[in-house]
Amino acid sequence: MVKRKRRFNWKINVFLKSGVLIVFLFGLYSSASCKQTVEVSSDVAKQEMVSELEKKVLFIIAPADFRDEEYLYPREILEEEGINVSVASKSLDEACGMLGARVEPDLLLSEVEVDEYDGIVFIGGIGAKLYWNDGEALRICQEAVSEGKILAAICIAPVILAYAGVLEGVKATVWPSEKDRLVKSGAIYTGKKVEVDGKIITANGPNAASDFGNKILEILRENLE
Repeated sequence: MVKRKRRFNWKINVFLKSGVLIVFLFGLYSSASCKQTVEVSSDVAKQEMVSELEKKVLFIIAPADFRDEEYLYPREILEEEGINVSVASKSLDEACGMLGARVEPDLLLSEVEVDEYDGIVFIGGIGAKLYWNDGEALRICQEAVSEGKILAAICIAPVILAYAGVLEGVKATVWPSEKDRLVKSGAIYTGKKVEVDGKIITANGPNAASDFGNKILEILRENLE
């Protein structure tokens, strides 16, 4: 009887210890699973915040000879994250890119209300020269800065920002042939592929189009934190 009792107690102890081990391991698994769930939920929530709160960006293109890549790549990058992109131009007629892209603008430059957007983006290409001294384009730049909006320009379009007087003392880049125009307007020319100074983003040409789009998205997200 004593031996049977000891053997029975030993089995109980083994069973209890095994139970404790199982509970402990289950706890570790649950904790790890919970942590992964929280991390995934956090990423999803951040993406939803970008879509819901930072969802309106305006692209400004020339009626003719805007640079296709500088328009198409950034737009695709932003729209993939659920951001609404509208297009403004000097005319509502179908705009034609230097490489053949066709775009129907949503509104005229004169109709742009800057406070309706989270970011304003000027697309380059040789047609962008049309806006260098355009009163409406310069107004949009000035209002974007005064209202704390993201203001971006690529290729030769940073000249528009320079002539609007918003690049004085600001780090910026541009298509190399237009470097002196920025410098004379008081900008700090860096020559980088993409340059960011506060909420002003500039890029130097079509080869920077994807990086330009990603940087706009990055600054939009930073403004949510």
